[in-house]
Amino acid sequence: MQKRAHAIWVIFFSFFVAYLLAIVPFPEWAMNYRPEWVPMVLIYWVMALPYRLGIGSAWCAGLLLDILEGSTLGLNAISLVILAYVAMSLHQRMRMFTSLQQSGLIFALVGLNLMLCHWLQIVTGQTINVSLLFLMAALTSAVIWPSLFQLLRQIRRSFDVH
Repeated sequence: MQKRAHAIWVIFFSFFVAYLLAIVPFPEWAMNYRPEWVPMVLIYWVMALPYRLGIGSAWCAGLLLDILEGSTLGLNAISLVILAYVAMSLHQRMRMFTSLQQSGLIFALVGLNLMLCHWLQIVTGQTINVSLLFLMAALTSAVIWPSLFQLLRQIRRSFDVH
């Protein structure tokens, strides 16, 4: 019983750190290069524990991210739900991929997430930016993914999270 409660706190703590990293202030020129921490942590946990984290947890994570970023409520939630669905459908394949292949998939998934968020911001009238520079965050996320994956896997194994 105590191990299960312990495991839940490890997952919550990893999301807490991801949220902190997502709202850390960056200089204006570096904002487009900020890695997408919350989607990457969500992808990891959905890939590692698809029976514990899924669509509902992605929705909650997205709503909390909307609140923290001050964006339209549901904007990140919708994109993270789609991201979690794709990650859940690919989780068995992703486990078999090499680190480089996983980084390529993370680039595609985070890029999809960013494009969905950007499109929803255009639809809701929050932005009129036509530059694709916001997709640089997908590249930095893909570069960081192997290290983040190893760190989260080591934490998951050391705390016996399953």
